Amino acid sequence: MSHPTAGHPVPERVAVVGAGMVGLATAWFLQERGVEVTVLDRKGVAAGASWGNAGWLTPGIVTPLPEPAVLKYGVRAVLSPSSPVYVPPSANPSFLRFVAGFTRHSTMAHWKRAMNSLVPLNRLALESFDLLRDGGVQAETVAAKSFLAAYRTADERRTLLDEIEHIHAAGQDIEYDVLTGEEARSVEPLLSREVGAAIRLRGQRFVNPGQFVQALADDVLARGGKIASGPMSTVLDVVDSGTGVRVVTRGGVEEFDAAVLATGAWLGSLARRFGVRSVVQAGRGYSFSVEVDTLPDGPVYLPAQRVACTPIGDRLRVAGMMEFRAPEAALDPRRITAIAEAARPLLQGADLDHRQDEWVGSRPCTADGLPLIGVTRSPRVYAAGGHGMWGITLGPVTGRLLAETMVTGRRSPGLAPFDPTR
Repeated sequence: MSHPTAGHPVPERVAVVGAGMVGLATAWFLQERGVEVTVLDRKGVAAGASWGNAGWLTPGIVTPLPEPAVLKYGVRAVLSPSSPVYVPPSANPSFLRFVAGFTRHSTMAHWKRAMNSLVPLNRLALESFDLLRDGGVQAETVAAKSFLAAYRTADERRTLLDEIEHIHAAGQDIEYDVLTGEEARSVEPLLSREVGAAIRLRGQRFVNPGQFVQALADDVLARGGKIASGPMSTVLDVVDSGTGVRVVTRGGVEEFDAAVLATGAWLGSLARRFGVRSVVQAGRGYSFSVEVDTLPDGPVYLPAQRVACTPIGDRLRVAGMMEFRAPEAALDPRRITAIAEAARPLLQGADLDHRQDEWVGSRPCTADGLPLIGVTRSPRVYAAGGHGMWGITLGPVTGRLLAETMVTGRRSPGLAPFDPTR
């Protein structure tokens, strides 16, 4: 059987490289279309950026990372490692190319174009989670009874209100309420007296990301898929043989009809030979968990401090930082301290001095703020990555639309702006 438009056989056996949210969602939706899948990962399920992030499912505020405001953080970051956005000096040519591209795209004109591109994905994001649930994935998404963005002053709040106006202008719906500090505290007692203004977002959700991705992996296995992880499953090369692909791991060589590269911040190492020239830079995020007197009913966001708080189990996960650094670099305890000190004045009843689960993970960031989703120069090799901070929110819809493309040969119009070879 051939693709109706591309003239290539429909893949029957596919290797998915990467066992994070994006890779496993792609594997799951390929299985929905009758494809046999093998997932390969050098470490294990949710071992990268999927495990310790904030777990937000917030398509209402999925926006491009490059924006005019980020440049202000960038200037401060060069001078201060404790800044919410840290850009260490580097002479690495790839890193310099990323920084130059990121700076070039941090304009309002580009932000609006990129936002328009993201809207079709955002509209399908929560529906795609529901398809996973209805298809048997044993992990629920939690409707946020409250989702508060908290500020010291109404002037600080103006930035997000302006952004919401731009989001609406791009055609994306988001419902919200404007609250005083007292109103915000009546909703979430976790907020301190320092909070003088807030925005309550409606219609958003959250998950325990590590737990959700593990449940997704369990269902891929239950449906007959294979997941191989560990050093011997490290993918060293992917080769288009003309009739299929050879996936070379430390454990040997295996033939497949097609391959999906979903390796997060490491995407470029395998994808570059297939025409994916965009630099995928690690934007490392940090998190930890603490006990709180009163667990919030949903996420609490401190936008000015760039700190995200999420109730995970019986503890509060506190996450933040955008550290542009090598993905393999060790956890820097100064970043953890910087997040805790930034959050401390705005939270009450949070034991920020007794932290557990300290973690760092590498978000895959692109210079233009748009993910890389689709076929590469090889008709048998596909890319799925570069989602920045939004890999959890957009992972299932990415897998859904990419699986459709791979099996039908027809690219969804919504994927056009995310061409990996752009």
